[in-house]
Amino acid sequence: MNILRNILGGGGGPMGMHGFDMPQGPFTATYRVYPVSFIDKGDLEKGNKIILPSSALEQLARLHITYPMLFQIANPIVDRKTHCGVMEFIADEGTCFMPYWMMQNLLLQEGGMVTVQSVTLPKGQYVKIQPHTTDFLDIANPKAVLEHSMRNFAALTKGDSIVINFNNKNYEIDVLDTRPGNAISIIETDVEVDFAPPKDYVEPVRAPVAAPAAPSITSSAEKESADDDFDPMSRRIKGGIRPASSAAVPKAKANGSFTAFSGAGHTLRKK
Repeated sequence: MNILRNILGGGGGPMGMHGFDMPQGPFTATYRVYPVSFIDKGDLEKGNKIILPSSALEQLARLHITYPMLFQIANPIVDRKTHCGVMEFIADEGTCFMPYWMMQNLLLQEGGMVTVQSVTLPKGQYVKIQPHTTDFLDIANPKAVLEHSMRNFAALTKGDSIVINFNNKNYEIDVLDTRPGNAISIIETDVEVDFAPPKDYVEPVRAPVAAPAAPSITSSAEKESADDDFDPMSRRIKGGIRPASSAAVPKAKANGSFTAFSGAGHTLRKK
């Protein structure tokens, strides 16, 4: 039997090769879980795809689970769940490898037990996310970075905290909302992305607006005098800056009287 062909939907109907009914229903198995770094698959930390044993592939084929293969991963001890895809079927029997950040979300320790169940999820239409820090917004084009990083993800679950890697730096992002369901498939689909302010974002403090000064009451006579003394074009005040020199001021006689035209005359006519 061509197992891979059956998984991808090319293996005929529900009857087996010898006419026996094929078992139907979801795939369910329990494994011990370890980080993908244990098998030198550190690149898988950039997404949410796991590695299962080859026996899982055989069971999926018998159940006619077709592409895309999506799974619910659960920690039965603390009732934590998430959803993901599968990258390969090369794990040792009884073991499962997943990104370490997924293990942290599920509160799993190395060697802990995890339940894997196949699921069918609706194609995503909308997701609202919230970065943990404002560092993510310092990226030149955070939306383009997010869209590129999402290619490594198979599904998103409301309430999850995912990790995006860009320029060798990890950015934690909360999934606040998903539509049309609490878990969605993002494989080969266009999803509208909405950003919430980062968790550590602080609204800038705005300086209080000063109250407008009360208008001064000036008499019309004072206003006209001020207008006469100020030249707005030259930005200079007219007259009265310094007193005239003493030579230009007519001298009074000792008795305080003043005699008009009392100065000596001169002529330019030749004598």
